[in-house]
Amino acid sequence: MRAIFFGTPQLAVPSLEAVAALADVVQVVCQPDRPAGRGLKLRPPPVKVRALELGLEVVQPRRVKRAAFAESLRALEADVAVVIAYGRILPKAVLDAPRRGCVNVHASLLPAWRGAGPIQWAIVNGDDRTGVCLMQMDEGMDTGPVLACDETPIDPDETAGELGQRLSEMGAAILTRELPRWVAGEITPVPQAHAAATNAPLLSKEDGAIRWGDSARAVHDRVRGMHPWPGAHTSLDGTALKVHRTQVVPGAGEPGVVLSADAEGIVVACGEGAVALTKVQLTGKRRLDAGPFLSGHPISAGTRLGAA
Repeated sequence: MRAIFFGTPQLAVPSLEAVAALADVVQVVCQPDRPAGRGLKLRPPPVKVRALELGLEVVQPRRVKRAAFAESLRALEADVAVVIAYGRILPKAVLDAPRRGCVNVHASLLPAWRGAGPIQWAIVNGDDRTGVCLMQMDEGMDTGPVLACDETPIDPDETAGELGQRLSEMGAAILTRELPRWVAGEITPVPQAHAAATNAPLLSKEDGAIRWGDSARAVHDRVRGMHPWPGAHTSLDGTALKVHRTQVVPGAGEPGVVLSADAEGIVVACGEGAVALTKVQLTGKRRLDAGPFLSGHPISAGTRLGAA
């Protein structure tokens, strides 16, 4: 089996390794190197780093809609292309270049959470289950027919980063099991129930703003869904305060007002119930557990965080 692999972030690395174990990976396609860190030095994406370690050819096109790119893919005579978190929409000419087209591992139970942020939005919306789907790609946004799905529960305290790591391993497993069957023509694609679809749009920093008028459970879900990026945030005395961890706790009061603060957490009233902020970070400072944070930044009951 000859395969092309499209992917960019760490989330896609286990799948790259799985495909490399199954097939002759004739090319790896990922996003260009990006400036990162204080010095803004160019940093290669994780898929590129791992692909080079595996001795695979890597290309990083700035444009994928040019006819020449599709022609170069056709010339590789691949059986299939596998796409995981590549970061760009592929045109039809690219999708049709391999003999069996392109397949995608999507981190949701389609048609739920189509789009760029399926893991984060599943958590923010309080879902208790998710999974990975192997799907045949078409020109829509995650609208192609499904080849296989695996489910998993979401722990009520699991963050998007933690869940993403689990789903990346599940994605590698479903590829190992199902990709050879797809290439061999042993799987019949199942169309999605488009009327039941939900959208998971690209995240922005504004999505991390804590809405204290929401229920405690909804606040907790937003905090864990936005971790590690873009991060949940509020404000303390006019300074941005990033919230890394919370717990739902008993309590009632005006939304956004601190009810108590000790080493166990900074307890803040929500629209219904309360949450304890257990790990926080002021702008430009280290992230700290509640106890060490309060030693340097005492907070009294009645302090208001952010906007009610």
